[in-house]
Amino acid sequence: MNIGEIAKRAGVSRSTVSYALSGKRSVSEETRRKIQQVIDELGYIPNASARALANGRTSTIGLVFPPAGTHYTGMQLDFIGSVVEAAAAYDYDVLLSPSGVDSDRSFQRLLAERRVDGAILMEIRLQDDRVDHLVEAGFPAVCIGRTAHPEGDWWVGLDHTALVEACVHHLADLGHTHVAFVNRPEHLLRSGYESAHRGLEGFNKAAAERGLTTRTYTCGDDAASGQGCLERILQEDPATTGLVTLNEAALGGLYRGLAVAGRHVPRDFSVTGVVAGRWAETVTPQLTAADVPAEQMGRLAVELLVERIDHSDAGPRHHLLTPPISLRASTGPAHGRTTRD
Repeated sequence: MNIGEIAKRAGVSRSTVSYALSGKRSVSEETRRKIQQVIDELGYIPNASARALANGRTSTIGLVFPPAGTHYTGMQLDFIGSVVEAAAAYDYDVLLSPSGVDSDRSFQRLLAERRVDGAILMEIRLQDDRVDHLVEAGFPAVCIGRTAHPEGDWWVGLDHTALVEACVHHLADLGHTHVAFVNRPEHLLRSGYESAHRGLEGFNKAAAERGLTTRTYTCGDDAASGQGCLERILQEDPATTGLVTLNEAALGGLYRGLAVAGRHVPRDFSVTGVVAGRWAETVTPQLTAADVPAEQMGRLAVELLVERIDHSDAGPRHHLLTPPISLRASTGPAHGRTTRD
């Protein structure tokens, strides 16, 4: 079944059917209804490639995310799922592109061949070649995260600086004076990974304000690395009674390390951080944390991208989210001390 057969049965020209499908030229309402009736009777579905040629749209958006290595974190999977679900509500398909560097061939093909109408970029770095390429190409894009200078970009982000500051102040209010920070892996920090740098900035700022004794650590995205990191924390400063983490993938290992060391949570040691809510609720005791609203962020990113695709002359927009800390069961007074008034 093709446009020619539809035109024949509707008693119109092929071009009229094409115009009715693409919307490139006006077609009378009577003619449009006649064509639609034939389409409904035949169950015709326009070929996506032909439709893209006709109206300049692919009805597809790209989701550019980093290569997995050994696995994706739960938060990364939450973002991917939320983008796919939100895009479907706008009748967009999602093309996944596991790209991470400016020489990546998959990312270059995405741009050069215009396989998608726009792109959403995950795992943003402070200096990000991918964002620079998209800006130079005039290609519609939205970032989940923000660069060092995001003024001209479209993005959805978390205020990691403010969130980590809030976690530190929470521990300080509970009387903790020796606190550790467990960040993402070293290679992400070296590459300028945005949340790792802004989270570290917030930790150092709040710790200085409260006069805390601190140590900072990078940690692999897995439980074994988390346990090893916790062992280093207690070895290097046995007086440590609290930690803040951005590394949800290492969370189970951090808890296991505390159990092996005979530290009870929260009686002997408090744990808090910035992680997705459903992951905070999988550990025992449940984690007091600033819950990452992955579903909301994915939806907002898709909404911004659709707006940018439909209105190419619109000025840059963004959403900076600062969710509150959800008080659960993993934090308590340091060594039985009461909280300050």
